[in-house]
Amino acid sequence: MTFTQWRDGFRKWRGQRPFAGGLLLVLGGGEILVTMKAPLPVILHVGMQGLAGYLLPTLMMLCGLLIIFNPAQRLFYSIIAILLSLGTWLTSNIGGFVIGLTMGVVGSSIAFGWLPDQEPRKSRRKRRKEARATERKADAVLQGGSLPEAGEPA
Repeated sequence: MTFTQWRDGFRKWRGQRPFAGGLLLVLGGGEILVTMKAPLPVILHVGMQGLAGYLLPTLMMLCGLLIIFNPAQRLFYSIIAILLSLGTWLTSNIGGFVIGLTMGVVGSSIAFGWLPDQEPRKSRRKRRKEARATERKADAVLQGGSLPEAGEPA
């Protein structure tokens, strides 16, 4: 399998699920876990017995992975993930110094709002090419010429 085939297959797979939302959740949970290991003067709040400080970001990461690999249940996972993200404000250094909390909330919102039956977006290059072709046809008609695909008049 060549790199191009792999990339095209990955793009197709990624387009069938709320990949960006799940990825932001995983990264947000990872960021919060990393800030839990910060040196003592940097730590603002250790959390409730320390366990919740590690449990909530781990569950955030789990919800992110479940959103990516089981998109049919994305609504449930995204609601749980946003509650977990907001809970890290109290348990994990103000939500990983607000960065992890923000990434979790945005990722949950993206996953919640994702619609599976939308048409994939066209690339900017394809949209420009189609717009130029339409402009050329309109210019040809305005100048009194016939359309290139038009046949002989009846």
